[in-house]
Amino acid sequence: QCQLNGLWRNEQDSLMEISAVRNNGDFQGKYLTRVTLAGGCAHASPLVGAQQQPGEGGWPTFAFTVRWDKFSNATAAFVGQCFVDTGGKETLTTMWLLREAVGSLEEDWKATR
Repeated sequence: QCQLNGLWRNEQDSLMEISAVRNNGDFQGKYLTRVTLAGGCAHASPLVGAQQQPGEGGWPTFAFTVRWDKFSNATAAFVGQCFVDTGGKETLTTMWLLREAVGSLEEDWKATR
């Protein structure tokens, strides 16, 4: 069984800490990104999400959002799945979308990455 709670590190050396996942699948935590739109040092931002409880023998899927607090006018949404390899190592795979605020409808085309 894959457990989302705990400390996770990604390829960009950012850290994510997920508190205990509640019985209904809800969780919260912090995301400490090393990658920012404006550059500069790492910042911790709040995250909230939900895990879909897997069927028997399955690996859980999950989704969460991060509000890039205090350093960016952007929000990111992540979706993914948790796996455990034969050695017991847990791995999260995710895809994300980041939405940055823009000043007009004409600039909307460049707001999502």
